[in-house]
Amino acid sequence: MSKLPSDTIRDGIAFVLEKAKAKPRKFTETIELQIGLKNYDPQKDKRFNGTVSLPTIPRPKLKLCMLGDAKHCEEAVGVGIDHMDVEALKKLNKNKKLIKKLAKKYNHFLASESVIKQIPRLLGPGLNKAGKFPTLCTHNEALENKVNGIRSQVKFQLKKVLCLAVAVGNVEQTEKEIFVNTQTSINFLVSLLKKNWQNVKSLNLKSTMGPPFRLF
Repeated sequence: MSKLPSDTIRDGIAFVLEKAKAKPRKFTETIELQIGLKNYDPQKDKRFNGTVSLPTIPRPKLKLCMLGDAKHCEEAVGVGIDHMDVEALKKLNKNKKLIKKLAKKYNHFLASESVIKQIPRLLGPGLNKAGKFPTLCTHNEALENKVNGIRSQVKFQLKKVLCLAVAVGNVEQTEKEIFVNTQTSINFLVSLLKKNWQNVKSLNLKSTMGPPFRLF
C-alpha cells in the first residue's frame, strides 16, 4: 500500500501539466518519476532489477525495430515501426561500428522466432552488450499488442548510485492516466526495496523541460 496520499500525487501531476502547458515545446514531454534512495549500499546490498507494465502507455514515441521474417516485417509497416529482414542484417557484415550504431538508434528490438536464433551469428554480441537483445515475437500474438506492451513497460534498475528515474507518462495524457501510472510505479518500486518505505529518501515528478515537484 502506498504511504503517499493520493492528493499529493494529484497536486504534483497538476503542477507538472500546468508548467508544461505554460511553456509548450515542439515535442511531447515525458513525465518522469525521479527517485532518491537511502540506507542502501549498492556495493553490499543486492541490487534490484524489475519491470512493471503500466495501465497506459507513457512513451508512445519509443523507437522500436522489428528484426523479422516477411510476415512480421509487413506487420511492422502496419504498426508504424522500422524493420529489418535477415538480408539487411547480413549486410551489416558483423561490423562492430554499424551494429553499435544500430543499437544506439533504437530503444528496443523485437525479433521473429526464426530470426532471433540467428542474431548471435549475424550480429555477434553487440545488441546483448548494449542491453538490447530483442524480445521474441511469435505469430500467435498481434504485433501491435506486443509493441504497446513494450511501450507501457518501465524498468527499475539500481546500479552504482542511489538515484534513478522512470517514465510514468507524457504531457498529452489525462491527469487520471498519469495518476494511475505514477501510483503503480511507486507501489512497485517500494515492493522491490529491502526495507520498503524506509529506503525511500525522495520522490519527485517532473516533465522533460519543467521544474520538479516533490511528492515525498
